[in-house]
Amino acid sequence: MSINSIELRGISKSYGNLTALGQLDLTIKKNEILTLLGPSGCGKTTLMRIIAGFETPTTGQVLIDGKDTTNLAPEQRPVNMVFQKYALFPHLDVFDNVAFGLRLKKLPKAEIRIEVEKALEMVQLSNFKSRWISELSGGQAQRVALARALVNSPAVLLLDEPLAALDLKIRHHMLEEIKRIHEESSTTFVYVTHDQDEAMILSDRVVLLNKGGIEQIGEPEEMYWKPKTLFTAKFFGDTNIVNGSFDNSKDSGNVVALPFGEFKHAGTDISKGPVNVSIRPETISLRPNIGNEPALENECLGIVKDTSFIGNRVIYRVSVGSGDIELKCQQLPTPGSHTLIPGTAVSLNLKPDSFVVLSA
Repeated sequence: MSINSIELRGISKSYGNLTALGQLDLTIKKNEILTLLGPSGCGKTTLMRIIAGFETPTTGQVLIDGKDTTNLAPEQRPVNMVFQKYALFPHLDVFDNVAFGLRLKKLPKAEIRIEVEKALEMVQLSNFKSRWISELSGGQAQRVALARALVNSPAVLLLDEPLAALDLKIRHHMLEEIKRIHEESSTTFVYVTHDQDEAMILSDRVVLLNKGGIEQIGEPEEMYWKPKTLFTAKFFGDTNIVNGSFDNSKDSGNVVALPFGEFKHAGTDISKGPVNVSIRPETISLRPNIGNEPALENECLGIVKDTSFIGNRVIYRVSVGSGDIELKCQQLPTPGSHTLIPGTAVSLNLKPDSFVVLSA
């Protein structure tokens, strides 16, 4: 038996002269949560529809559990799908919505009841089986849709931006629910979203798509801290992007020259030349510069231009160098700590392993 749930080999999709997906290969591991992430038009929904069988690839193969399903209809694949619009039947109660697929298979009534009750217990809706869909909240309706998809025991569950219609608080709660349900179901989940926070919270691995191709694949921590391209660095969270030059031939080691100073770097595959440097706001150590002391190694001087207190963090905009570059810095406040006011002279420290050097 294949250790992978899905293998996509040389997949491409064109609509006339428009290429929605370039040739790509992707392996999705059995029982993992993999997220297809990217901006609108990147090809993530097209890729999901190819896996589901709603689209036929222009080239390539789709293998599910080792079986070539490229030319199989959606209903012939061991795949179920949860849509952004849950497509629940308003004239049926919760139990009958979940039982719908099993009844199409003409399973015995006793078996249907057992399987539906197991599915409702998994999504914590056992006490809601007699409710009408109109009586449910958005989060509850989403869980009914999950139960209806999982009751058929698919090898793969596809989720196409299923939380987009929910408000922020419910969305975060549902992400935790989806993680819990995944652990209990032992099913491979493929999740589509344009929201990098959803991808980071939910995923074992993330596939970042851009213009019909795969930009980078990795675990959430890797995508955030070790982006391989400028697009990845910008897409995941907040970052400062600064142009500079890199030189690994100096006696002092790897050195990045930025408009506001030279900084030692822990190392990169780049040998020499122009670079883009990604500096996460939370990696910059910021302290008041009392007495205008000179900058130490891997430091630069700056002036606080703006302060934003956001409860669990403080965001500073700091002018550095000759004043034409501003860096965003982030600190964690503590009770009794004092927020720096605009005009405060500060020192900014960049540890050698705290920023990422990318090819320009």
